[in-house]
Amino acid sequence: MKILLYCQHVWGVGHLFRIMEICKALATHDVVLAVGGPRFEIPIPSNVCIVRLPAMHMDADYKTLRVAGDAQSLDTVKAERRDALQRLYVEEQPDVLLIELYPFGRRSFRFELDPLLEGIRDGELPRAKVVCSLRDILVAKKDAARYEQDVVTRLNTCFDAVLVHADQRLVPLEETFSRTADIRIPLTYTGFVVPKPAQSARKRLRLQMGLKSDDILIVASAGGGRSGAPLLQGVIETIRYMQLDANHHVKMFTGPFMPQTEFDRLVALAEDAVQVERFSDDFLSLLAAADLSISMGGYNTSMNLLATGVPALVWPYPGDREQGLRARRLSVLGVLKVLTEADFRPLRLASMIRQMLRQRMIAATRIDMDGAAETARRLTELVAH
Repeated sequence: MKILLYCQHVWGVGHLFRIMEICKALATHDVVLAVGGPRFEIPIPSNVCIVRLPAMHMDADYKTLRVAGDAQSLDTVKAERRDALQRLYVEEQPDVLLIELYPFGRRSFRFELDPLLEGIRDGELPRAKVVCSLRDILVAKKDAARYEQDVVTRLNTCFDAVLVHADQRLVPLEETFSRTADIRIPLTYTGFVVPKPAQSARKRLRLQMGLKSDDILIVASAGGGRSGAPLLQGVIETIRYMQLDANHHVKMFTGPFMPQTEFDRLVALAEDAVQVERFSDDFLSLLAAADLSISMGGYNTSMNLLATGVPALVWPYPGDREQGLRARRLSVLGVLKVLTEADFRPLRLASMIRQMLRQRMIAATRIDMDGAAETARRLTELVAH
């Protein structure tokens, strides 16, 4: 089976990491991954051929598309991307076209997706099964009725299936999309897409870092990094206030997209109290080795917390409902504690850190975390029928 997978990350990195985990589960199939967001390097599975469209991203208002580097006009890059995507589809002639998030999101990219989808539907392009790959929670829209009608129409006319990468018992799709019952194509919950740490990850990483059995490791992180500076600054100020002894170690990851000025400011503020880095390609193992995680609340980070069982303090991004809703549901299960900006004050955050360090590992939950394997199985079934 050949799968053409479209993924456009515009702000953070979570979408791309989730899609990459699905690619790993499709190891016995040929996968062509078309990406078009800001470039950063991550390991690519051997079965995946990555094709990079001219890079674009969104401003902080999530309304304005930008061209990376602004070397060409927006209209020129749009035309290049639209033509490149259709050309790639015709050359590869996949069995499955898997589109991440659209039409529920990434609607600023309909300039290249709608012509492709309509060409497949109308028989102008080779036929393939068209599938939407969807995360658990949708962001709120201003004109919800119009938005939902458009999504339902596009799904029912151009798609063959929707795969929701979530456990329905935690947050069912209808909580953030009221027209779920009007979707006529099959809609399936796959479970959450979660990478699993190796059983030896904790021991290996702690040995590699030279940590003793009674040493304490705290890992702070901000996802892609565009929105996490307030949290990370609060962590640094708190760690310096606490004056921890030598057996406490704090590693901080700002994310690849944090502006350089903010990164440099955090490094200067940290001095010797916190080790500040941009990114780790073994982040899951670091969480497995840690005694406490302090982080944003994106899909991938939340799933990593579930997979490793590390005690966690989570600050959901306040710009939309997605991270907050997920974090609150997980907090009810005892998986994590939710932070607010009021908690960033050193005295308050220090108390929460001490409390969480006494908690040690979180008990396993019954949340379905086999989403990558189930996605691969569902795609195989779809093509077979």
